Amino acid sequence: MITETERSNSIGLVSGLLVGAAVAAGLGVYGNVHDPARSSLVTLIFTNTINLKVWLATMAFTLACFQLFTALRIYGRIGKPPTPRWMPSAHRVSGTTAFWLTIPVAYHCLWSLGFQADQPRVLVHSTLGCAFFGALAAKVLFVRSRRLPDWALPVAGGLVFTALVAIWVTSSLWFFVNVDFPGF
Repeated sequence: MITETERSNSIGLVSGLLVGAAVAAGLGVYGNVHDPARSSLVTLIFTNTINLKVWLATMAFTLACFQLFTALRIYGRIGKPPTPRWMPSAHRVSGTTAFWLTIPVAYHCLWSLGFQADQPRVLVHSTLGCAFFGALAAKVLFVRSRRLPDWALPVAGGLVFTALVAIWVTSSLWFFVNVDFPGF
């Protein structure tokens, strides 16, 4: 017999996963059917939009590594208790900042380039970009829910982190190694 709590946990989990899947699929479909502009948007202090994108992504990647460290510390997986009082706030602020850094990168990728599948690296990168925002949407819903299995939020956070690292490897790291470092 399924209890009311188990049913509520399942509904919250399935709802978050469905929203995440819808976000990922929606971005992929939009990127695929939209006619890419094939032009740069903004460069700020950089010589080209791609340079701006790789550095914004690198900053988001760095913050994601900090996120991993603080999450492990908050959940008691590393370090000695108690967790410093500032750490949960730093975790939230760094996550929010990392998210905001990815928005102009993703916008330019979708608007200017679209979903590309002509090269294996680019196909993986495009797919991971969609998956990242889908996983992030699910994680945000999981953070706000108090009725989920204990494993749901850490797994969602791990998927977001893994997707962002893989995106960074297939874009920024690739750019730094194969095109230009430091690439300003």
